[in-house]
Amino acid sequence: MSSVPRFVPEMSALKKDWIWFLALGLALSLFGAFAIALPFVATVEFVTILGILILVSGAFLVVSAFQAARWKGFLLQLLIGVLYLVSGFLILENPIEGAAGLTLILAAVFLTSGLFRIVVSLVERFPGWGWVLLNGGVSFVLGLVIWRQFPECTLWIIGLLVGFELLFNGWAWIMLALFVKNLPDADQHESESIRF
Repeated sequence: MSSVPRFVPEMSALKKDWIWFLALGLALSLFGAFAIALPFVATVEFVTILGILILVSGAFLVVSAFQAARWKGFLLQLLIGVLYLVSGFLILENPIEGAAGLTLILAAVFLTSGLFRIVVSLVERFPGWGWVLLNGGVSFVLGLVIWRQFPECTLWIIGLLVGFELLFNGWAWIMLALFVKNLPDADQHESESIRF
């Protein structure tokens, strides 16, 4: 019986690309560290990128509405596209005010998702419910802190949270790259399997 875990042959195929995973992890970690060090800049940049994406999405929705003009949902598609266009334009014109709106939405999401996790984990008591309860508690407290610090936190909270997300995501990619790098080659694993 082989002592090598089942996922090793699948992961061994990724071994040749470990350096790209490492590069991605390092880049994400650097961007994350930058965002944490300069949260105001990161907040404005994130909101600006979001505004551009919303604006571009609106343009595509309007164009696609006219391409399918005979469709019954034409008017709805057109109105949603115009709403996206206006929203994207307003965010790009006023990124600080856009950050304020996003901060309030972020606080509401953390509060409601945290409360939901707390209630469901206490009621259902499924396997691992304690971790979900902890996650819910942290989310709820974070939402409460953002809500209580509003509007002062508007200029830094989004950049800080994006920074932490990038940093931890980058660290995960670095760990994956190092794990994959140290796996046995697929050919070596097959020969070990044959011996067992």
